[in-house]
Amino acid sequence: MGMGIVAGVLLAVCVIAVGLWLRSESKRRAAETELQRTMQLFDVSLEVNSTIRKQDLLVKIMETSSRVVNAEASSVILVDEARGELFFDLALGEKGDEVREIRLKIGEGIAGWVAQTGQPVKIDDAASDERWSSKVAKRVDYPTRNMLCVPLISKGKIIGVLQVLNKRGGEPFSDRDLQLLESIASPTAAALENAMLYDALEKSIHALKVTTAAKERMESELRIATDIQMGFLPRKSLHVMAARRAGAESDAASVSDASAVEAAGTDITADSRAYIRPAREVGGDFYDYFEIGKDRLFFVLGDVSDKGIPAALFMAVTMTLLKGKMTADSTPGTLLTAVNQELYKDDSTMFATIWCGVLDIATGELTYSDGGHCPPYVIRAGGEVMPLKGRKGLPLGVMDDMVYADNTITLELGDRLILYTDGITEAEDGQQDQYGFVRLGELLTREAAADQQELLKRLVEDVDRFTNGAVQSDDMAVLIVDRKPANRPSTAPLVML
Repeated sequence: MGMGIVAGVLLAVCVIAVGLWLRSESKRRAAETELQRTMQLFDVSLEVNSTIRKQDLLVKIMETSSRVVNAEASSVILVDEARGELFFDLALGEKGDEVREIRLKIGEGIAGWVAQTGQPVKIDDAASDERWSSKVAKRVDYPTRNMLCVPLISKGKIIGVLQVLNKRGGEPFSDRDLQLLESIASPTAAALENAMLYDALEKSIHALKVTTAAKERMESELRIATDIQMGFLPRKSLHVMAARRAGAESDAASVSDASAVEAAGTDITADSRAYIRPAREVGGDFYDYFEIGKDRLFFVLGDVSDKGIPAALFMAVTMTLLKGKMTADSTPGTLLTAVNQELYKDDSTMFATIWCGVLDIATGELTYSDGGHCPPYVIRAGGEVMPLKGRKGLPLGVMDDMVYADNTITLELGDRLILYTDGITEAEDGQQDQYGFVRLGELLTREAAADQQELLKRLVEDVDRFTNGAVQSDDMAVLIVDRKPANRPSTAPLVML
């Protein structure tokens, strides 16, 4: 009896000992499993944080995910917020290009459902799941038996989904596999968002470099275009001399007695000088002057309706036509009529205001034609400033059958003609007030006695003072023609202020 009790006690002790051992072993195994899982997650974290480049990171995410849960394949599908779609940013294999073309709507397929709901999912038979979409599988000819799919969430926002396909060995994925994949998804999402931000930064820097290079190339081309355009324009003032003709008493009467006496036996000159400043690198304002026939000066000032490259091209064509069609027998009116017929096109919106004249230097007779341009000013020898009026025509290129009229006036000795474009009178200050004709007339009156170069300088300075730093919105050009007794001319080059 006593021995039975002892045996029973010993048995109970053994059972308890075995139970405690089993419990301890279970805890040990659970601890080992948890340690193994922790080490796996640590390894995953090291893997996904070993690179900041998105493409490299996506490869590491797919390789690591497949290895950790012992799957045949893995993929990362990113969210395109702007289009409300999922897309494969990286797809490996010979059909990778085809896969990258595939896009899923949010909610479409299992990946779309996970992206829409934010819920992880474990599927043992993919083909029988009502959410299954075979769009990708058919394209790559890859059968999907079972799968895990978890959302990639960073800062509360779903940026994609991570899925693994087909457990190796033909077994289904376990709940532990799903938990492990969810644990992987957290550091993966953070690393992926950082990589996406870095990728966007790299693309922005590259785009900036490309834009900067294009800008530098364009600036270089524009500098060349500027040089080409300026090559169309006279680079120096022009001094043309004509012998004084007998019987030109009006000339002697228009100057002081001393000058009249001196002029009676001297030659007469016509001096031309111009200034131009485009609003951009190239512009549409233009001028020209050259001697034509005997004792005659041709000059022209124009303003193309647009600015920049289109205006510069139209200006170049116009100047080429003016030079090509101007002959000793042409009048300004017949010249503009001929040029207009060449320039006019039904579908063109380009046009140019223009004013051109031919001055008989010896007699002072000025024949001119006005194609819708700003009215010039004449500064008489005595200092009187007056606008020069005449019959106007339309700008060049507006009407194909426009006939331009000739007007005449006499420039006496000591008289000065001022041509300008509307970039002068329409120059605006910060309050959008315009410089205007009144200020121009006052400036010309004040500076009537200045020489050509000084007058151009003071006119531009006066306009700039008025605008007070406001952006120049239009091209500016001024042309001056003086008729006077011969003296030593200034041949200084034109200054493009």
